[in-house]
Amino acid sequence: MITLKGENIYIRALEPNDLEFIYAIENDQSIWEVSNTHKPYSRFLVKQYLENAHQDIYEAKQLRLAICQDQDFPAVGLIDLFDFDPKNNRAGVGIVIQGNENRKQNIGSEALELLIQYAFRHLNLHQLYANIGTENEASKALFTKFGFQNIGIKKDWNLVNGVYKDEAIFQLINHTSVSELA
Repeated sequence: MITLKGENIYIRALEPNDLEFIYAIENDQSIWEVSNTHKPYSRFLVKQYLENAHQDIYEAKQLRLAICQDQDFPAVGLIDLFDFDPKNNRAGVGIVIQGNENRKQNIGSEALELLIQYAFRHLNLHQLYANIGTENEASKALFTKFGFQNIGIKKDWNLVNGVYKDEAIFQLINHTSVSELA
């Protein structure tokens, strides 16, 4: 079984030709609220990031993967493991799908399922978590579909356009022992 390939999509390592896609995502102000971005990124900075994207998750403490639909290779989204903590076997998860037409095709759902399997089976993580704005119904539905539970609300956590907004933390604990995953 190829872990990172689903029925309709696959997730892969970043490639140099992802430069324009990542540049567009990082500079899309409409998603800055969910990506916790505060300023535009230059192509130069994105290129430097891509040049270092080969680093192992144990070294970089994060892993960003491209979400693709077909063998033509172009990305339609990104899915991340961040704040990787190998001592406590946990990491945060973030996902972004570009374009409304792609968001309605279960691409995010399939990508999240693949990432959960990868994190639990290959990285032996005990838990994953996601920080989700309390008004982001689509993300809350996506993560709860896979068993993530809302374990708390961070009040007035993010300042967005002059208004403080709450953020929920969702957690998924891997109750399967490492030996059962092999």
